[in-house]
Amino acid sequence: MYNVELAELVWGRRPSGGLSDSVFRRWTQGFVLSQSEATALEQFEGGPCAVIAPVQAYLLKNIMFHSEKPNWRNCTGFKFLSISEEELKHLFCLTLTEILENARLNNSSPYCLVMWARGKTSEEHASISENQPESSQGTEEDQLSALAAEELGSERFHTLIQKRTFESVTELKEAVLNQYSTWKNRFGVLLFLYSVILTKGIANIRNEIEDAAEPLIDPVYGHGSQSLINLLLTGYAVLNVWDGDRECSGMKLHGIRNQATIGFLTLMESLRYCKVGTFLKSPKFPIWILGSETHLTVFFAKEMSLVAPETPWEQARRVFQTYDPEDNGFIPDTLLEDVMRALDLVSEPEYVNIMKNKLDPEGLGIILLGTFLQEFFPEQESTIPESFTVYHYNGLKQSNHNEKVMYVEGTAVVMGFEDPMVRTDDTPIKRCLQTKWPYIELMWNTDRSPSLN
Repeated sequence: MYNVELAELVWGRRPSGGLSDSVFRRWTQGFVLSQSEATALEQFEGGPCAVIAPVQAYLLKNIMFHSEKPNWRNCTGFKFLSISEEELKHLFCLTLTEILENARLNNSSPYCLVMWARGKTSEEHASISENQPESSQGTEEDQLSALAAEELGSERFHTLIQKRTFESVTELKEAVLNQYSTWKNRFGVLLFLYSVILTKGIANIRNEIEDAAEPLIDPVYGHGSQSLINLLLTGYAVLNVWDGDRECSGMKLHGIRNQATIGFLTLMESLRYCKVGTFLKSPKFPIWILGSETHLTVFFAKEMSLVAPETPWEQARRVFQTYDPEDNGFIPDTLLEDVMRALDLVSEPEYVNIMKNKLDPEGLGIILLGTFLQEFFPEQESTIPESFTVYHYNGLKQSNHNEKVMYVEGTAVVMGFEDPMVRTDDTPIKRCLQTKWPYIELMWNTDRSPSLN
């Protein structure tokens, strides 16, 4: 199934017509579980975190919040993640199915799975049609295992795979489960990535990507693009992380369409390179992909109040802070009218002037956040608990203590701007989380903070 359009969308156009073997090799791994943490996926080399981290995040969501796991809230530590091998297999396949469902364009389009072309000799593989029916040969499993173990180059890999389509989610679930050993084998991540892309449709992805010439995987460094990350997280391959669409110089730039199931925060926002919208910052479940310059990790908690709808007090605080980008805890009084208008408060100039005099009786020319909230939103506060248990996952062995891929547990404290600050460390993970919780403090149960890289 060598599809030029698919290969160019994923890997980009190469002047020589070929793909860098080193980049391709970095992506040739399966969904392999850590021997140190039964529900954590390992990543062998840089690059495939763009697929592995979203799959890990959805898997955690299904383990923690799946309807068949009603008692996990009564557990402490990681006991809520201790599930049987059979149940983990079921939830992993449910996770892959869910991501494919998100990518499906509409109810009339089929689901696609890309898998090994079965029951063919090596010479016959090159001419296999995309929808070749499965073979029932007895040595099929052995053949697939041999293929998975073989050091295949990009060109040969693409001639040994086929696409199968499914009309119903029931058929898809059964096929995903039947392919469980394939997902775990060497090319599992790529086979799943191709399945998501073909389920979404190559043309549909190109329509969503702003630069159609930009591949989903960087052809030099092998990192997944933001479009690829968004495709796995939300089902849409848009490049931007803001809410909705924006007009810029006559062009419509696409953003995130609705509240995401899994969130996304990035260190790039703390460096002022981008601004993540509410749809990604406040997802349906308390699980966030954390992005550094080159890698993706996962931050999660059991506390559903972290993703509860904003109270008027929380909304007011968030809006006020958008006019206070330096987190000073105050704004110039000239911005008070803009803040009041953004919060649908009475904002006629005469009333605003009265409020300026009341909120700034000494005439300092500034409006304090605490004074503002006390005036307009008295006796209201955040629904977020003062402290809560948090966890962090990094799939790269070398980024974990003793090179063991394990969840790192810690305690987060979200303080108010007026609280006395007991500063902990200033680390990349903290700076990343501060884009959502500006006054968060973290205390990890390990000697060092978890790594974003």
